Amino acid sequence: MGSVRAQATMGATAVVAAALVAAGLAVVLLLRASLGGQTGLRAEVTAREVASQLAAGTSYAALDLPDGDEHPVQVVGEDGRVRAASEDLRAIDGTGSREVRPSSVPGPGGSGSDDDSDDDDPGRGEVSGDDPHLSTGRATVEDHTATYRFAAVEVTTPAGETVTVYAGADLAAARDAVGTVVRSMLAGLPLLLAVVAAVTWLVTRRALRPVEAVRAELAEITVAGDLARRVPVPDSRDEVAELAATTNETLAALESSVARQRGFVADASHELRSPIASLRTQLEVAAAHPELLDVDGLVDDVVRLQHLAADLLLLARIDAGDRPPARRLALAGPVREEVRRRAAGRVPVEASFEDDPLVMGVPGRLARVAGNLLDNAARHADRAVRLVLREEDGTAVLRICDDGPGVPPADRERIFERFVRLDDARSRDEGGAGLGLAIARDLVRAHGGTLTVGEAPEGGALFEVRLPVAGPA
Repeated sequence: MGSVRAQATMGATAVVAAALVAAGLAVVLLLRASLGGQTGLRAEVTAREVASQLAAGTSYAALDLPDGDEHPVQVVGEDGRVRAASEDLRAIDGTGSREVRPSSVPGPGGSGSDDDSDDDDPGRGEVSGDDPHLSTGRATVEDHTATYRFAAVEVTTPAGETVTVYAGADLAAARDAVGTVVRSMLAGLPLLLAVVAAVTWLVTRRALRPVEAVRAELAEITVAGDLARRVPVPDSRDEVAELAATTNETLAALESSVARQRGFVADASHELRSPIASLRTQLEVAAAHPELLDVDGLVDDVVRLQHLAADLLLLARIDAGDRPPARRLALAGPVREEVRRRAAGRVPVEASFEDDPLVMGVPGRLARVAGNLLDNAARHADRAVRLVLREEDGTAVLRICDDGPGVPPADRERIFERFVRLDDARSRDEGGAGLGLAIARDLVRAHGGTLTVGEAPEGGALFEVRLPVAGPA
């Protein structure tokens, strides 16, 4: 396909060439028609001048005929015989006469006809006012043969004879003019197309120069792997500047994503190291001293490791854009199931289902949200955890609160970050990896909702989930 610059140059040149050819053809046709009309008009003027002499009674022999080279004239009677002709006229084609020179030159009424029955003939001593008949033919004057435009004008002499005056005008000048114009166009067209191609090439190169700068910078970024670099943004307020700005925004988002991914991998490696190291230590001790094997401790470490791996896998799926198909469901169902599973926990859950709102979602993931929030509340509560589900103004609202130490206002957003645990403020934070709240917020956002934290009436933390209610089926 070639470069964009070459394609633009070829396209612009082809369009201009087509336009110039069409315009040139139109100009040539109009010029030919105009010059042909002027030639016919000159022939008509000459024919009417001769016809006026005949209408005034001038004899055929006494007619003042123009120069035969420029305007050959032939006067033909109704019988087809030539009454008069220009001097030195040797041959003529286009008048319909069988003769070239008059065989005899009678007077205006010498061989005329008195038959005035033809209504189309002009009256005695009159020239026809109708438009002349125009034709193209050839005439030879002396030894020169040329093409002429003939005009035929009827006239009736005072003696009553109706004749037709044929006068010609040379077409050579018109054809030479048209030929000159055509040759000039053909000579100038390549030069003009070369100028168009050169200008288009230069303009396109200038317009694409910022694009080349962006491409080169992106290539260097790819080679160096430095996502902190940015492509140059031109000062022009055009599409190229918008492209460069969008590219920088993409690089910034990519840099943030890579940094987040690297931090996630580092944190995950750190979190996995502890249970794996504990398992290895216990197994090494058990290998050396079987009587010291702590099976319960091994099971706890394996379960913790299993939960952590499951959480990491879920976060990876969320980051990859995994979206299972959602369906309409009553939110109270999965929430009740999570409450029931924790009925025998350390802290009882006081659940109040005031409404049963319908939402569009994935049952397993909504249950995971409720379960993570309940586990977090139970881990930090002193005596009780309260849960309320209701519908408010077309929104499903799930509130879970505890009577623990609560969350300081400065940390109410930070606790939703991955691997963040407020150990000092929440002393019972044991066994968690700091992923539960991050997973819960990501799942809620994937369902088009929000998850916030505030202060409960009992002084603990109040987590509030808001999800849009599904419309009619």
